[in-house]
Formats: sequence, structure tokens, C-alpha cells
Amino acid sequence: MDLIYFRGCMGRERVPEIVRATRQILDHAGVSYSILEDEECCGSVLLRTGFREDAKEKINENLNLFSDSRLLVSCAGCYRTFKIDYPRLFNVKVDVIHSSHLFYQLLEAGEIQIKGDLKVTYHDPCHLGRHCGEYDAPRKVLEAIGTLVEMEDHHMNAQCCGAGGGVKSAYPHIAEKVAQERIKQALNTGADILCTTCPFCKYNLKSHRIKVMDISEIIANLMGVPRSTKIN
Repeated sequence: MDLIYFRGCMGRERVPEIVRATRQILDHAGVSYSILEDEECCGSVLLRTGFREDAKEKINENLNLFSDSRLLVSCAGCYRTFKIDYPRLFNVKVDVIHSSHLFYQLLEAGEIQIKGDLKVTYHDPCHLGRHCGEYDAPRKVLEAIGTLVEMEDHHMNAQCCGAGGGVKSAYPHIAEKVAQERIKQALNTGADILCTTCPFCKYNLKSHRIKVMDISEIIANLMGVPRSTKIN
């Protein structure tokens, strides 16, 4: 089955460094994939904010582009939408894998080698964790990189980053306040890096007090990619 890397709106428009790092990892590991030059939104934000008919139109457009392919996504929101919402609301099954799962598979198969001495804490995105029950793969990757230290609230009890459900756009002051509380938890771990696996989370949690990185950026950095993605 063809693998399509679905970059997502945030990856294309707001945090392209995640897309760049992910593609570098895929290329390094020799993974065959394609991207959609005319990629549409997955429909997640429309669904979360109540525009169901508009979302349905967007979903129909998407199905014409990738109905017979497997999707790779970096965004937890895209993952939840393809995995849960498409089947539940529109009776359409999509074969989708999150990037953290693929990275773990590549690590286990020896297709990528990563080793470091980083002290990292991990933020569970709501859509990937509580909504889809995906907790282990990113942690296993981070444990291979260095030392993983958990925040006070993690796994099922992890605090939201503050950006989900349209809050970042409609109520930016609330999103910022929620993010600051999560940053405090990260700082309390003494970690060098706050890692997440969702571009929305990275975008809202970015802070001068602690380095915030997507898991793809950390891996790409340790694999020796261009200086633009270096940690220091």
C-alpha cells in the first residue's frame, strides 16, 4: 500500500520544521512515501467547532485524494480525526499511523539509530493520548534517546496544552494561561527539553524558559541533519 505523508495545516503553515524533520527521517531510513501537493485540511477544526456539514465536504474531497493509501501524520488532531471521526461520523475507514509509531518501528528495525544523553519530559497531546490511547511509542523512542522524566500529570491525566477545540483562535488568553501551567510542570522536572507529538501543542507551549520540540526534531537533530534543526 502506498504511504502518503499527510502534513496537516499546522505543519504546512505554522510549524514547517516538523514536516522538514519528519521528511529527513523518512529519507534517511529509506521509507518510500509521497506528499499531496493539493493537500486539504483533515476537517478536525471544523468538526471541533461545530461546522459538521463543512467538514463533511472537506472529508469527501480528501477521500478522493487518498482513499486507497496509508496515511502518515505528525498531528495528533489529524490522527484522531482520521482514526475516530471519519469512521464514527461518516462510516469511512482510513488506514492511518502517527509518526511516533513509525519512528518506533524504524528504531526497532534498526533503520534509524539515535542515541543521546538528553533529559526530556513528554507532553501527551489530548487527541493522541486520552482520545486514542496512544502513550507508549513516543516514550519508547525518548527512552532510547536519553532520560525520560514524567511531569506531575501524564498519560491519561495529562493536562491539555490549551490549544485544542478552537480555543487558541477564539480565546488566546485562555490558551496562554493553560500553556503556562503546563510549562511550570515541565520546568519542575528539570528536563532540558519538553517534547510533544502534535504541532498544535508545540505551537502553544513554545516558551523561552524551556526548549519545546516535536519528537521528529529531536530525532533528526541526533541524526546529524542541518544546523537549522539543532537543539543548541
